[in-house]
Amino acid sequence: MRVIPIFVLLFPLAAMAQSCPPLPERVDEHNRLMEAARLAPDAESGRIATNRLWQFWATAPDQKAQKLLDDGMARRASYDFDAAGKAFDALIAYCPDYAEGYNQRAFIHFLRDEYERALEDLETTLELQPDHIAAMTGMALTLQRLGRIKASQSVLRQALKLNPWLPERALLIDSKEL
Repeated sequence: MRVIPIFVLLFPLAAMAQSCPPLPERVDEHNRLMEAARLAPDAESGRIATNRLWQFWATAPDQKAQKLLDDGMARRASYDFDAAGKAFDALIAYCPDYAEGYNQRAFIHFLRDEYERALEDLETTLELQPDHIAAMTGMALTLQRLGRIKASQSVLRQALKLNPWLPERALLIDSKEL
């Protein structure tokens, strides 16, 4: 009977070893990057700011999460969408508060024409990181594929307020045409 109390004591330690650490506070860095994107004077500056935001979002909370993210992105790049999806599922299970896990899984759903599932993950991404410009543009593209043009244009306009140099701005429709 003494084995059970020892197991009960050890189980929480094992569970804690498998939990994702909280995201580090990087508010100042985030705000600085968002401001650089919003105020970029030209397309090249906007592209550079966007790339820096991507680096920010793609920095996971710890090495385990980073490995899952990197693995999923590498598998997606090699068109192994099943393995990429599993990597992102594992990342989300491990770090449910890490927005980029949902954003990346949404991209897999989008590439597989699973637009409703992509939309769910994009909504979660934006709940966790409301100004995630890439998730906004992903949502705009997903809504467009679903034929929800007005909603797509609305989300795209929100993203462009945060970064006026996004390549997706070419998809803007004159509001008079909606």
